[in-house]
Amino acid sequence: MTDPWNAGAERRPSTKALMELAANEGRGKLKVFLGMAPGVGKTYAMLSVGKALKAQGVDVVVGVVETHGRSDTAALLDGLEVLARRTVPYRKHTLMEFDVDAAIARRPGLLLVDEFAHTNAPGLVHAKRYQDVEGILQAGIDVWTTMNIQHLDSLNDVVARITGITVHETIPDRVLERADEIVVVDLPPEELIQRLKDGKVYLPDNARRAIGQFFKPGNLTALRELALRRTAARVDEQMLAQLRQQGIEGPWPTADRLLVCVAGDEFAETIVRSASRMTQAQKGEWIALHLMQSDRETTDRDIVKRSDKALRLAERLGAASVRLNTTDMAAGLLAYAKRNNITQIVIGRSAANRFDKWFGRSLSDRILAEAKGITVTVITPDAAHEPAKHSWIPKPHVGVSSALAASLFVAAAVSVGLVAEHFTPVPNLSMLFLLAVLISAIRYGIWTAVLSSVLSFLAYNFFFIDPRHTLTIAQPHEFLSLLTFLVVAAVTGGLTGRLHEQAVATRLRAEATQSLYDFSRKLTGAKGLDEVLWLLAAQCAATANGRSVVLLKRDGGLAIVGSWPPEDELSTSDWAAARWANEKGVQAGRYTDTLPVAQFQFRPLISTKETLGAVGVALGGDPDSMPSATESALQSFIDQAAVAIERTMLVDQAARVEALAETDRLRGALLSSVSHDLKTPLASIVGSASSLRQLGDRMPKAAQADLLATIEEEAERLSSFVTNLLDMTKLESGPLDIRRELVDAGDAVRGAVARAAKSFPARKATMKIAPSLPLVRGDAALLQQVIFNLLDNANKYSDAKSVTNIEVQVLAGELRIIVSDAGVGIPADALEKVFEKFYRVAGSDGRAAGTGLGLSIAAALVKAMGGAIRAESPAAGNKGTRMTIALPISDEPKSAMQTQANRI
Repeated sequence: MTDPWNAGAERRPSTKALMELAANEGRGKLKVFLGMAPGVGKTYAMLSVGKALKAQGVDVVVGVVETHGRSDTAALLDGLEVLARRTVPYRKHTLMEFDVDAAIARRPGLLLVDEFAHTNAPGLVHAKRYQDVEGILQAGIDVWTTMNIQHLDSLNDVVARITGITVHETIPDRVLERADEIVVVDLPPEELIQRLKDGKVYLPDNARRAIGQFFKPGNLTALRELALRRTAARVDEQMLAQLRQQGIEGPWPTADRLLVCVAGDEFAETIVRSASRMTQAQKGEWIALHLMQSDRETTDRDIVKRSDKALRLAERLGAASVRLNTTDMAAGLLAYAKRNNITQIVIGRSAANRFDKWFGRSLSDRILAEAKGITVTVITPDAAHEPAKHSWIPKPHVGVSSALAASLFVAAAVSVGLVAEHFTPVPNLSMLFLLAVLISAIRYGIWTAVLSSVLSFLAYNFFFIDPRHTLTIAQPHEFLSLLTFLVVAAVTGGLTGRLHEQAVATRLRAEATQSLYDFSRKLTGAKGLDEVLWLLAAQCAATANGRSVVLLKRDGGLAIVGSWPPEDELSTSDWAAARWANEKGVQAGRYTDTLPVAQFQFRPLISTKETLGAVGVALGGDPDSMPSATESALQSFIDQAAVAIERTMLVDQAARVEALAETDRLRGALLSSVSHDLKTPLASIVGSASSLRQLGDRMPKAAQADLLATIEEEAERLSSFVTNLLDMTKLESGPLDIRRELVDAGDAVRGAVARAAKSFPARKATMKIAPSLPLVRGDAALLQQVIFNLLDNANKYSDAKSVTNIEVQVLAGELRIIVSDAGVGIPADALEKVFEKFYRVAGSDGRAAGTGLGLSIAAALVKAMGGAIRAESPAAGNKGTRMTIALPISDEPKSAMQTQANRI
């Protein structure tokens, strides 16, 4: 009996789950021993289980273990193979680090690696040990490792609030999420504190300090809860993954899409970590969005650095980072959220300043008021962070040079006013000061204009309002006028400054767009790979205001194919970073976690099919980080160049394929021609010779003569074919050594016709040679050979009783030799092809005649003599063929030909 609840149901594994399984195929297994704090016994537990597996026959090797002087932990190393450490010189010291290459070369069944979050010494391939472990896992080696919960990146701020200590060695959450198994090594806080007191964790002095600072019962309890919660969440994820892989029905939790707004304040990283924890709890996707005013450029470098740092943190934690230009922060953020189906917005509480209170609300207030159908979470900062402020009023900033300029403009207005007042009464002197304010705004921006307004207010009062040379105002109406002037000057200057900033921002964006367009146009017009590579190197160097180098795959490795300024040497660390970027398809080198000591930052040059190489960039001035604008511009240039490089490679590849196809076609045509044009005359010669040898005198004289004539005719045919092959070989072997002598075309035509009469006497030919023909420069014998080949072609492709016409004339400043027949003609689509090697058209009997070399040889010889040849079928239905040779005329008279003959 069928179960009605499961009737028709099929267990089909989730496609996403199967793709995840396929992605992990061949990858080693990662097991993490997780603890709440140092001293709970993570390393001890890992070594104990590892030693037990060793006793069962598993190939267990210790990559690196830190015993910290604990004798019980050190005792567990007995009987286990321990890899030698790698020595790294650093600041007159020698550091001992984990040797990744030795571990991969050893390829154990299980590798034990302590302190997962350890920071490697400068100069190694990776900045962090967890990156070393990732490489070992990719090599198919299982790894066990240890870490404490405070090293998790998303919990960094939470741990700092709990313990009062900021942990600097962290690992991204995604690394722990990819662990195949997490083992919590748990210990009650009281027992851990007792272990500290007994000296089992730290030395006595260090233990006392630790108990008073980090190892407080409240701190340990909170850290213990964090470790247990994170492990429970991971167990839940693994259970869901197993159910999906087995095709067991849900219901599954619906994934939310979360958007976190990243500002440029000190609170940004805290908001990012909070959003990461929310996403992990909801098992959804998230986007980190940084809003930028489209009508002004951010000049505060601290804001730019903090926003870039927060976005990079979000990327490490698994978010997609986006930068959005908008004139209205709230409207732009909500519009983006609706376009991308965002279900929850996370934003830091913005502190409303005085202007916001008077003229509007803070950004967080507006988002809360205007968001419809979207959950909004507002995170308030703690006492250590200043609330983020979002306002239409920019941060005040006036440089020394700007202040001096404003003072000079106001001083100039005072001077002009005093001089003008000396000659004539001026009722509107305030306009001079307003002009100074406008000039300040146009030249230096809003806050310089505000400063100029204040200085103008004071100067106008001091020099031009009674009582003069004091700041006292005698009449009320003058005070009102002066106050009105201050407001008008400040507002006018502010608006003008705002327009100036908008113009600057527009100009910068236009320059960036124009730069991208110019680069794209240059790439489109590049004639070859070398030009594309040079353009890429020069553009990257100009964008970075420094140096660049381009490397492509060559002979199984990388080779420098372009650089700016020109150089062909890289340091060892730069070569290693370039190879890493090329092999892994990720950034490496400067400003990354992989080989950060390198001078260049290398980015992979990725086409639609494969990684072509890498591009290295060294910023001028060696700043602490790469600006986001520079980074996005470089990536755009590299992406465009990758497409151009792939295009040029495809063009070269297509040319090679076409050449191979042409070679195959010629080979086939040659074999076909040889099989026919050699076999047929040889068969006739062999047959005739056999008959003569066998019958001898018994055969009539007339029959013997016919057989001898056949042998002679077929031998000449065979000789002609071999001669054509040899001539074509000479033509293709290099430039012909053409004699540039004076030639009478009429004599060449007569000689060719006489030769044709002997070769095919049944064929009739007529000649029409214009009188007093001019001479041409060329080779008389080769020109006669060309005309003979045309006559031979006419004989093969027309009826034997028809007539071949040869005409020589001067037309349009050229000497033309025209050979025409009344044969089958040439199809319109074959008029150009007939001059290609081995190309043949069907004859009057429907079969292709000849070797397909005669016209090809004729065309090559005519071209070598500076002329041209073309084929036509002028009669209706493409009947009949007309071959026209056009040769340049020589200016020398015929008497020069006699002088030439005398010299010979």
